[in-house]
Amino acid sequence: MARPKTAAKRKRINLALQGGGSHGAFAWGVLDRLLESDLFEIEGVVGTSAGAMNAAVLAHGLAIGGNEGARAELRRFWHGISESTRHSPLKPSPLDRIMQPGSMQYSPVYMMFDLMTRLLSPYQLNPGNVNPLRDLLQSIVQCEDLRNCVSVKLFICATNVLSGKIRVFQNQDVSIDAVMASACLPFLFQAVEVDGEHYWDGGYMGNPPIYPLIYDCESRDVLIVQINPIRIEEVPTSAHAIMDRINTLSFNSSLMREMRAIHFVTKMIDGGYDDNGRLKRMLIHSIDAEEELRKFGASSKLNAEWDFLQSLFELGRSRADLFITAHYDKVGRESSTDLIEKFL
Repeated sequence: MARPKTAAKRKRINLALQGGGSHGAFAWGVLDRLLESDLFEIEGVVGTSAGAMNAAVLAHGLAIGGNEGARAELRRFWHGISESTRHSPLKPSPLDRIMQPGSMQYSPVYMMFDLMTRLLSPYQLNPGNVNPLRDLLQSIVQCEDLRNCVSVKLFICATNVLSGKIRVFQNQDVSIDAVMASACLPFLFQAVEVDGEHYWDGGYMGNPPIYPLIYDCESRDVLIVQINPIRIEEVPTSAHAIMDRINTLSFNSSLMREMRAIHFVTKMIDGGYDDNGRLKRMLIHSIDAEEELRKFGASSKLNAEWDFLQSLFELGRSRADLFITAHYDKVGRESSTDLIEKFL
């Protein structure tokens, strides 16, 4: 795609990356297209769970090789995820491939796995706390690069198990443990200890949190790469569908609250009150694929088959392309997302 005619220079933006298991490959596609376009300068990126992994790999890639380095490292990471699960029995069944491609709802292995995680904790099922994602991430991301990175501000979100508080790790204190803490689903993995505290998935308290981008970045533009659908088409009636919806509501709730706060502050500024210049007008943009992603059940978030990841990647690239075409000129000037229609 050609550079928009109005582009005189790269526009500075911040990225907010949601978590959602293997659906994070959608965000990979979005990032790949944004980096390829070379239309944007990324000032800050905040991520939770899979979004935290994407954010860490992105920041590492930018630090060592600019846009093309980041694209290469992201591909290397997601291909590594697929390779690490190649021999796993947790795959879609033939019936899944016919009825709901990508999901594993009819897979006997997934059904047994799902039942076991409800009956036994990861301290019983996985006493050695084996996590292939840790080894993969450690082979790609050099935390020293992140701590010394001046090209992008990195924020990783995790939930403190004991206090219930959110913790946002920044460049100087990001570690492999911090990223793994952000992606620690408590029914799959043991709580991750960082600096004497124990953490679970950041999605419970911020998926992702926007406030670090407001307070610690100069750019007013925030592009949310949304993975978890906000709206669904019908009331869920099966046990699986009900549980899927509960999880989606939980993981979207913090983002919805922050969007309400941003809308409230925007109304105050529009009304002429800016608290002596201390209020900051934020410009909100979003890229999603609600119609496509809401068709997949929660089981699909554990599907790491390369063909499935590639389909999500291509979907992300196409949605980023649409965003550039439709909204590039609005970046730096106005929000392209209607907060009332989408979030309120």
